[in-house]
Amino acid sequence: MATTVHTSSIQSLPLLARGKVRDNYAVGEDRILMIASDRLSAFDVIMGEPIPGKGEILTKMALWWFDRLGGICPNHLTGEAPESVVRPDEVAQVEGRSMLVKRLKPIPVEAVVRGYLAGSGWKEYQANREVCGVPLPEGLVNSARLPRAIFTPAAKAAVGEHDENISYERVVEMIGPQLAQQIRETSIALYETAAEIALQRGMIIADTKFEFGLDEAGQLVLMDEVLTPDSSRYWPVEGYEEALATGTNPPSYDKQFVRDWLEAVRINGKPWDKTPPAPRLPNEVTERTAAKYREALERLTG
Repeated sequence: MATTVHTSSIQSLPLLARGKVRDNYAVGEDRILMIASDRLSAFDVIMGEPIPGKGEILTKMALWWFDRLGGICPNHLTGEAPESVVRPDEVAQVEGRSMLVKRLKPIPVEAVVRGYLAGSGWKEYQANREVCGVPLPEGLVNSARLPRAIFTPAAKAAVGEHDENISYERVVEMIGPQLAQQIRETSIALYETAAEIALQRGMIIADTKFEFGLDEAGQLVLMDEVLTPDSSRYWPVEGYEEALATGTNPPSYDKQFVRDWLEAVRINGKPWDKTPPAPRLPNEVTERTAAKYREALERLTG
């Protein structure tokens, strides 16, 4: 059984940042060791209990997708073994859950692509028939497939804050018209290619977010992780039609178990207020969540 890692501790490299899931360490001036921990965040709060195997599953999935999408956009992988940059006594924390990547200049835009109406997109559509300033036809229902995939960017928020949906015009103001257009076109191409591959394996990718950076030559590079259940809404095709007909959310491969449990839990008779500390997750919830992540990986890559 692989080591479970809630929070990594690599003493041989300088820590750059801890995100909700990833711990990033500097490797010289030009590379980063990205370790996917087994942490889970829900409602932007990090849970105290790790989800066994989650970091390894996320890493396997991201590498599988990077492998298939390289023709559309270069990615940040160096191709070197992550284990090669840490001390022997630190290898167990790194093995199977890490990527050794190029250090890029990150672009402060979350490139969100939606092929289906779900989550905050559905809420926004109900209010004004558009998502992030993109007008949509009348008469769409919850989880409906959109006439075509749309680019609905968000501005990256500080850790612990919610990313904020922004218009395409705002992206142009932030990074210029050329780069904005390149990111929009590349994101939609990545999503459409991935959605088709996933559908052949019985999975719908409702929406996803990509992160990009620029290399020293100013080339656009796909970075961070890609198309995992942490950054994408995956639905199995079974149950989708029924959900669509009844207006409910389709079953999904992600942390929905945890979210549902947190919505239902009572602390001293009151609902949890979604601020730290998070309630302690029972084993059954962490196990079921781990099983969902495993099922997503096996279904996709099996």
